[in-house]
Amino acid sequence: MSKMKTLQDLLEHQLKDLYSAETQILDALPKMIDKASNSSLKKAFESHMEETKGQKQRLEQACKVLDIDPDGEKCKAIAGIISEAADFMKENAEPEVMDAGLIAQGQRVEHYEIAGYGTALHYAKKVGAQEVADLLAETLEQEKDADEKLNDLAIEKINDKAMA
Repeated sequence: MSKMKTLQDLLEHQLKDLYSAETQILDALPKMIDKASNSSLKKAFESHMEETKGQKQRLEQACKVLDIDPDGEKCKAIAGIISEAADFMKENAEPEVMDAGLIAQGQRVEHYEIAGYGTALHYAKKVGAQEVADLLAETLEQEKDADEKLNDLAIEKINDKAMA
């Protein structure tokens, strides 16, 4: 790995990290969909899986603009979060409790992505990569919306059912 010397280098590293994260998330979401029992939660995960495919494509576009290969990094943070989610899904839990836990796991993923996209967006703006910034801004808003949807599901429905 070559030495990062500029904010541009750091931006490229961040994009590769996010690309790895989205790839890993696409592998994990079907398992979360299968484990969810609440139909609204299943739909939220399914919807986000489709959005994630678009997010991965936008990262590919951003990397093309910058003339870099999106592969080459392994996002260890998201790997850890996904590993924790996989361990949780092995728990012997009532369906409503599993759903509440799946939301918590999903929100951990969203919070990591919000932090990552927010940082990369700032870097892109700072180095004058406006086309890349626009792509990242679109994804950042989707990640915030996904987090809000999960939060609303937890507060309005699922956590109360898990109380019983």
